[in-house]
Amino acid sequence: MTRMMLAALAMLVALGSGATAQSPPPAAPALKASVTVAGDVVRIGDLVDNAGPVADVPIFRTPDLGTTGAVSTDRILAAIRPHQLIGIDTRGLAEVMVTRASRTITAREISGRIAEALAGQYGFGDARNILINFSGDVRTLQVEPNLTGELQVLALSYDPRTTRFDVTFGLQASAGLRRQPARYTGTATETIDAVTVDRPVERGELLNASDLTVVRRPKAEAGAVLTDMSAAAGLAARHALRPGQPLAAGDLMKPEIVQRNDTVTIIYQAPGLLLTLRGQAQEAGALGDTINVLNVESKRTMQAVIAGPDRVAVGPVTTRLVDNATERSE
Repeated sequence: MTRMMLAALAMLVALGSGATAQSPPPAAPALKASVTVAGDVVRIGDLVDNAGPVADVPIFRTPDLGTTGAVSTDRILAAIRPHQLIGIDTRGLAEVMVTRASRTITAREISGRIAEALAGQYGFGDARNILINFSGDVRTLQVEPNLTGELQVLALSYDPRTTRFDVTFGLQASAGLRRQPARYTGTATETIDAVTVDRPVERGELLNASDLTVVRRPKAEAGAVLTDMSAAAGLAARHALRPGQPLAAGDLMKPEIVQRNDTVTIIYQAPGLLLTLRGQAQEAGALGDTINVLNVESKRTMQAVIAGPDRVAVGPVTTRLVDNATERSE
């Protein structure tokens, strides 16, 4: 091989080695359309992809916990310019949306925490039976996303006479709640289950289990309202009932099986004697009720006990007839 050929070969090897070692150009910095930030400052790298060595430089404060703010592109570029990051691709964006990450504590969670704080105190029982009503609307509480503990009671007062409470909450390691603890006021009442209808019911209408539901009512009403649906199912409405209205024993009655002006059979039975007469009910009634009945033949009115559908009994056998009718109906 000649000296000239060797020189050419060496040049080719050098050129090949240089091409292999050459790295692709770095990606250009580009603006993001939206970002979520966990801390209390926004850094260049939060807003710009491929920010390089200046990615960790803080330039803005973040919005409040759990909120989102818009930062104009012009303002972002102006804040970055002193840090020598040039050639930023804005991607045609007029602004960037910045969200501050947070952990949300809902009104329901706050209510439950207040009930837990009151449980076992001031005559209250189980927390699940305490109904909390706030003074005004309650906004959700936003705390730092990495905090997982429950709200801590810093101060609590309760007036059993007015049922009003005043509670202040904090949360360990929460800078926001250290600056401004969360304070709530309202009323707290211990409740019980109360049976009500879930649809309008007219007088005399029979109640089935599917017509009933349970609502929470103040414990002070415990002696008046029904707390067990089985105590209402199968009975009839003594008057019109409306949904949400707690039922008391006086609101219900046994179903009326005889209506006013119904034709009934009057039964009189004594030892060795059984008489049946045709009568007319002068009023409505349920099994076992005593009503006035007109003897159609004599035109006399007598009192009789309802012994079954279209049957009433008079005389010493009345009780046995009614008991037998009850057994058959069961």
